[in-house]
Amino acid sequence: MAQVWKCAGLRWMADGPVLVWSGGRRSALVRGKRIGFAVPEGGVRTCAGARGNGCPVRAVVPGRSTGGRCEECARLERAHSVAADKVADDPRPYRVYLAWFGPGMVKVGITAVERGPARLLEQGAVCFSWLGTGPLMAARRTEELLRAALRVPDRVPYAEKRAVRAVLPQSEAERAAELRELHARAVALPGRPESLRVEPCRVVDQLGVFGLAGGPEAFGEVVELVPGGAVRGELVAVAGPDLHLAVGGRGAVALDTRLMTGWELVPAGTAADGCGFPVREFGRPPEGLF
Repeated sequence: MAQVWKCAGLRWMADGPVLVWSGGRRSALVRGKRIGFAVPEGGVRTCAGARGNGCPVRAVVPGRSTGGRCEECARLERAHSVAADKVADDPRPYRVYLAWFGPGMVKVGITAVERGPARLLEQGAVCFSWLGTGPLMAARRTEELLRAALRVPDRVPYAEKRAVRAVLPQSEAERAAELRELHARAVALPGRPESLRVEPCRVVDQLGVFGLAGGPEAFGEVVELVPGGAVRGELVAVAGPDLHLAVGGRGAVALDTRLMTGWELVPAGTAADGCGFPVREFGRPPEGLF
């Protein structure tokens, strides 16, 4: 009987991205590595639980859910989340950042100083720059100021990030231009909290870290895992939570590893490269729209 693996998500470590499996096992995600797995016939996706604890009722969750949790576990997971604005008294220093994912796709966000650039790697930010450092509430107020005064969002949907990766500007200067302009406008805003120390614009380009330069372009994204389906291909890039797998002559598919949590997976064996899960090609509207 094939060994069963249960994915607990993708993490960006100091030496690169890894897949984490239930029980603590880790698989390093090295570009050029062949990756293949299948969902057994009759498989069911169960809730990933909350804050390191399993779901008490092992609730079944939809295949297209990137959260991978039932309503109760999702509520518990976010109850102590800074990102969800549920914590106001964290004494750690925070940084405000500006992130760029493609032309016209910029966002503002905050992250604890001790995390370094991990948050930007997790989000798949192609470029970023720090804007300032200070207490949590000062960082929060600065984030809100940019949303209100400059209409800078604090979220960019992952589907939009994936769709533009194949058409990113070729030069670092072009990729950095929007961030430099936004940084200048942000530091000139009146009403910024005095406790936030402004940082100079130093754009960090992560295109090479992700492996998005020069490899096969992604033509679509996996929308869900299904029982009896499988995928096998060469890992050509890792951006945020996404694996880019070259699966044949057409190029690569982007697989959001958050869709893998809760499934019991088995090796794909020696099957030829390909994807047996539903794939939505970039440039096509979501299902249900005219």
